[in-house]
Parts: sequence; C-alpha cells; structure tokens
Amino acid sequence: MDKKIIYFLCTGNSCRSQMAEGFGKQYLPHEYLALSAGIESHGVNPKAVQVMAESGIDISKQTSKVIDPKILNNAYLVVTLCDDAEERCPVTPPQVKREHWGFPDPAKATGTDAQKLAVFRSVRDGIAAKVKELAGRL
Repeated sequence: MDKKIIYFLCTGNSCRSQMAEGFGKQYLPHEYLALSAGIESHGVNPKAVQVMAESGIDISKQTSKVIDPKILNNAYLVVTLCDDAEERCPVTPPQVKREHWGFPDPAKATGTDAQKLAVFRSVRDGIAAKVKELAGRL
C-alpha cells in the first residue's frame, strides 16, 4: 500500500519544514509519509538540528530540497509553515488538501546565541503541537 504523503513546505527548507518532517516521522500514523521541501534550498540549519535533538529527534540526516511538482501534485496534504511559502507555493490539484500553519522564521532571530535558541525552541514546540494535533485528526 502506498503511504499518503504529508508535504511540509517553507521558504528555504532549512528550519520549520525540517522540524515538521522530523515530528511527522515521529507522530504521524504509519500509513502517512512525512516529507519536506522549500521554495528554495538553504541547507538544514544547525540550530534546528540542535533543538530537535533536545526533543529526542535526529534530523541531522535530512537534506534541504526544493519542491518536487510530482510529490506536490500527489500529496494527501500540503502544509505551508510560513506566509511566503503559502503565497509562492505552486497551485495544487483540487484533491490535494492544504493547510497553513504560520510560524516566524527562527533563522531570522536576533540577539545572543541563547536568545536565538529560545526562538528556535519556541517554533519547535509550536510545530510539535500542530503535528501532534494533525496526527490526532488523521
């Protein structure tokens, strides 16, 4: 049986969508496959890897990818995690469900390293809650 794809998208596929993919692999029912991509590919942010590891999820082997039209058009659900991706995401066929979860870009956080990590943790925790809620609805 083919798994139903949940495609998590953000601008650079470096933080938010990577976290969502990691949580998706952890929490979504086994008949679903969590994937992520971006409008662009910026590489996986080391702070995203760090804060996910704090949650017991290793995303260090995930790679930053641009949106694959074939995956996009065959996904069960497309979730955009930033306003930019929501606005710039290619049109999907009518059978593809879409949701938008707006989260600030933690890579744009300013201040000390500790302050930046606090923003990453806040975004991580928000995404974790949304993925768990999604898993409960599927």
